[in-house]
Amino acid sequence: MKNFFGNLFKKSSTPPVRRTAEKTVPAPRYSDLEPATAPLSEEEINEITEQTQKIEPPQLVIGVGHNVGRQRENNEDSVFAHTGIISTNNTSLPFGVFIVADGMGGHHNGELASEQTVRTMGLHLINKVYSPLFGPDPHTPNESLQEIMQTGVFDSHAAINKHAAGGGTTMTAILVIGTQMTIAHVGDTRAYAIFLDGRMQLLTRDHSLVKRLEELGQITAEEAVHHPQKSMLYRALGQGDAPEPDVFTATLPSPGYILICSDGLWGVISEEEIFSLITSAENPQRACQNMIDAANAAGGPDNISAILIRMTH
Repeated sequence: MKNFFGNLFKKSSTPPVRRTAEKTVPAPRYSDLEPATAPLSEEEINEITEQTQKIEPPQLVIGVGHNVGRQRENNEDSVFAHTGIISTNNTSLPFGVFIVADGMGGHHNGELASEQTVRTMGLHLINKVYSPLFGPDPHTPNESLQEIMQTGVFDSHAAINKHAAGGGTTMTAILVIGTQMTIAHVGDTRAYAIFLDGRMQLLTRDHSLVKRLEELGQITAEEAVHHPQKSMLYRALGQGDAPEPDVFTATLPSPGYILICSDGLWGVISEEEIFSLITSAENPQRACQNMIDAANAAGGPDNISAILIRMTH
């Protein structure tokens, strides 16, 4: 299977997220315990516990949060989440498509633009990737995953112009196959990698005027947080010519999470609070609800969307 899927990820443009090394230790054999009634050591108990807690086959566990917030009448965010898995005698392959889009444009154009984006991109990836890999005659797609993601962005842009003229939207889409993820990104919806050792790594780059000013050294990060033009984007779907997305491939954090969220979340509560809410929750769905509750408690000035993904192991 490694050779079968190897060429899917041949166009990585950024280094992968560092994977935390793990050590798998087999449970002690009954014959190794002498005498049979002797108490187990703490190390032996830990080894057995690790084995009994292991989940096979590895699979994606997700949570989804989607809320209008406290100060908006309409929810212009849209989300798409699809997971699948095939596990046979010689194959174990988790699969997932996850998209968050944050619409703009006033009236109903923003919500229509974001809806067209998640539907168009989601269907595109299902047709181009899911069907070939999971069908009765499994084969790799004719294009690389990065090319497929880029085409999906262009198709989404065209769908907005056709069905929601005047609207615009951000989009961050993640395609997961096995332990690899390919990300396509336009705008300021963000993707984070959350590691259980305390790290929270921003994977995407905001396509906003304020972020560009910060990169040029004209304002500080602290000034960017409160800048009056912090929501102004220079790259979005449905606006002007089709934008060139940021597309790259990386490795899923393991153990850890991937978070996709609109600025109604990351722009309202701190990364430190987001990390705490995720790692303290009993499951991804509860974590998403806790993050939405926290953003609303802080005023809920915008629509709030989040998808949280964890690979079991």
